[in-house]
Amino acid sequence: MESQNTEWKESWKDEYLKLVCGLANAQGGTIEIGKNNEGIVVGAANAARLLEELPNKIRATLGIVVDVNLRRKNSLKYIVIKVKAYPNPISFRGRYYLRSGSTLQELTGFVLDEMILRKYGRTWDSAPVPHVKPKDFYHDAFDVFRKKAVSSERLTPEDVAGNDEKLLQALKLIDGNYLLKAGILLFHKEPEKWCLGSYVKIGYFKNDADIIYQDEINGPLISIADRIMDTIYTKYFKGLIHYEGIQRVDKYPMPREVLREAVLNAVIHKDYSKGNPIHIKIYDDKVIIYNDQQLPPNTTPESILKGVGSKPYNPLIANAFFRSGQIEAWGRGIEKMKNGCIADNLPEPDFFILPNTFMISFHIRNNNQTKEVKSNINTDDDMYVTESWDYFKTDGGVNGGVNGGVNGGVNGGVNKNTIRKKIIDLMTENPEITAGQIASSAKTTKRRVEYNISQLKKEGIIERIGADKNGRWVVSKGKPARYRPRYRARHT
Repeated sequence: MESQNTEWKESWKDEYLKLVCGLANAQGGTIEIGKNNEGIVVGAANAARLLEELPNKIRATLGIVVDVNLRRKNSLKYIVIKVKAYPNPISFRGRYYLRSGSTLQELTGFVLDEMILRKYGRTWDSAPVPHVKPKDFYHDAFDVFRKKAVSSERLTPEDVAGNDEKLLQALKLIDGNYLLKAGILLFHKEPEKWCLGSYVKIGYFKNDADIIYQDEINGPLISIADRIMDTIYTKYFKGLIHYEGIQRVDKYPMPREVLREAVLNAVIHKDYSKGNPIHIKIYDDKVIIYNDQQLPPNTTPESILKGVGSKPYNPLIANAFFRSGQIEAWGRGIEKMKNGCIADNLPEPDFFILPNTFMISFHIRNNNQTKEVKSNINTDDDMYVTESWDYFKTDGGVNGGVNGGVNGGVNGGVNKNTIRKKIIDLMTENPEITAGQIASSAKTTKRRVEYNISQLKKEGIIERIGADKNGRWVVSKGKPARYRPRYRARHT
């Protein structure tokens, strides 16, 4: 069948030399002349002549050798051209083309530079930059790296004991007499002199049209995640205070570790050649993070969401963040964000992955509308009273747009108190009920049901008797009431 590596044409046209060029610059592929759009053989006119002319024409025009074969089906002849992927860039009449998905793209500017670099075994962040010296760098950024690397035990004090130039060499950020782009982005005090858009824009929105206030976070990338998190949690998020005994606990709209993972993901995987900053849009009920990106070769959006292989677009930048202990190297970021939201009783985030854009949309608590509530869970004559962290209820959704056609929706969630009450009620009515049946009845995800069941089991509220298939649930009775926390809101 026709795919990104296979093309069917009823007859040959010389303009298809662009397609041969595009396949050679990508992963290679096959062009079959004499088939219609359905893949049915209709026969190629002058097939014998094409068999003789095409190899010479392609070699003379593109400078590459391809396999051209004559095939027959039901007395009809057709031509099969097999194009191999070439390690060096291939041009057609001074222009470069790339087959991407089912489209043929002409490469120019930064995209062409990036393709040429990768063909020669280099990445965008490994390109050398002249006229920059280590003494021009921001020394405090190196101190941040040293402290993080040692505290995370990714490096020893001896590993980072040298001067800044030796540290750059150890991180492979110097090539001969030249500093590399990754080094400038990571440690220079003004990386935008060499790379436009190497900063982060944060804005607070009442709706998609009205922005209330905003910030720009600039400077070396190695410490930018800390500065972004400090800005959001001190200026944009409202914390709700409650006390457990004398211990004060703040509850924010979303887990700090989840937001940090999303910020690091954007900083490390961003396509810095485009000149656009990372955007973080904060609303009362959602947070949207999006950035330019380029999917690595042979990588699909589905494989990224499944965490199959970790292929950073900027490997030198990713290595520095790994050595500093800020990220792992296992491609688990998306799964960690999903699990972190579920554990905090928030819906899973939505991911929108396009060839040139990556967006994450989080559904957060609207702490601006929170009020104190009390909830009871009744099981027959004995009453079990519980107080939920999520003393609020969220409704609504995300219907946000990103330039280039990124649109998505997240429909509201069920708070922890509500879902656990529903689980207990359903188990009381039907002790043999399954997690899938509970999820269907509660109109939520099976993953969330399983998480809350595990928490209820840990607290001794429910118990599973028998095997998974033929067992049953037992709801405990006579549990003592947990204390009722008092909440108040504050701006941080």
